[in-house]
Amino acid sequence: MSMVASTPFVQPPNFIDITRYCRSEDVQPFLQMISDSLQSDLNQIVNWHSAHKQLIESIAHAEGSQLKAIHEGLNLIEQERFLLIPSVNELHQSCTDYRDILSSRVIDTVFADMAASGLIRPPVPFALISMGSDGREEQTLITDQDNLIVYGDGGGEAADLYFTDFSSRLVNSLEEAGFKRCTGNIMPTNQTWRGSFSQWRKRLFSIVRYEVEDIGKNIMDLIVMSDARFVSGDKQLAYELIDMIRSMERDYFQVLWGMAKAATEMQLALGFMKRIWTEGSGEHKGEFNVKLLAWAPLVMNVRILAINQSIPATSTLERISLLEAEGSFSPSFANDLVNAYHILTKQRILIQIKAIKGIQNDSYYLNPYHLSSTEREEIRHAMIRIEELQKIIHTNFHIV
Repeated sequence: MSMVASTPFVQPPNFIDITRYCRSEDVQPFLQMISDSLQSDLNQIVNWHSAHKQLIESIAHAEGSQLKAIHEGLNLIEQERFLLIPSVNELHQSCTDYRDILSSRVIDTVFADMAASGLIRPPVPFALISMGSDGREEQTLITDQDNLIVYGDGGGEAADLYFTDFSSRLVNSLEEAGFKRCTGNIMPTNQTWRGSFSQWRKRLFSIVRYEVEDIGKNIMDLIVMSDARFVSGDKQLAYELIDMIRSMERDYFQVLWGMAKAATEMQLALGFMKRIWTEGSGEHKGEFNVKLLAWAPLVMNVRILAINQSIPATSTLERISLLEAEGSFSPSFANDLVNAYHILTKQRILIQIKAIKGIQNDSYYLNPYHLSSTEREEIRHAMIRIEELQKIIHTNFHIV
């Protein structure tokens, strides 16, 4: 298995100062330096591509802890590549792609192990559906399990028992392969996130008709399901459930209104005179939670408008593009939101790299005064645009 050497954390530069190479006698050394640097970077990219390909090919024959080693190797490649070429889109796509392959391999091994144990699989279709960042195809370097299971009707109690056992084995096997357990318990071991198609229909109707006790929690569950994406199994069954989720969100306006109200009330790290707010005391003095107080409100509010406009995409950037296309956003405002997403996600990924390398203890908090003044302004303006987005939703949904 190919291994990739780790490099020290380096904040990607915003510019290169070339003024010291202005004298004519320095032109040739400067050009040679640029050539050597480009060749070195090209060699590194080629090596990463080769290592990535080998690791992907090895998934088909791996299981258990072998899959975790492959997963870690792929994560390391993305980490090092991002430090050289900080492309948010490329990291999202790559992480999503190889984790789908890993998840499908884990599913195959679980079914095989159950068959070897004499457990007969019911003759009904099955699908694994992801949510959260995976559902939006916005995977980053740190991931956990945000999945649900749906299986076809007609299997009766035998199917319920089989997929209860399957879910337990699947969650354990995914954890063994490097997918952390979800701290919010959004996993099929929780019966809330597992069921036949009919059971899911009944559950969803109970939520949108307010027939459940903890309506707040159930509305949050519905928000999570808004990002549902097929990963493995029976694609038609998965799409039928996903379509039902989105139809119910649109058809029961009071539910969508409640989701919109929650989105507009999400706090941003903006203080007096629209300056960046940071914590005044405690462990994170001088810092703010960039995920909770900047990135998440952007994702949440874009999601609400996308649902309201019947946009099927789950990716935040694709949702913004389609909202612009149908007239909800002006081209300039859509561009501002895309920039805001890239700015905030880049900082989240850099924080994750620091946490992975042991430079800081968590993967959420950012000290804006460790950044350049330009970067601070970018973050501040990103949050101002998100605040404007909240006002748009507040007006559109007549929230008082």
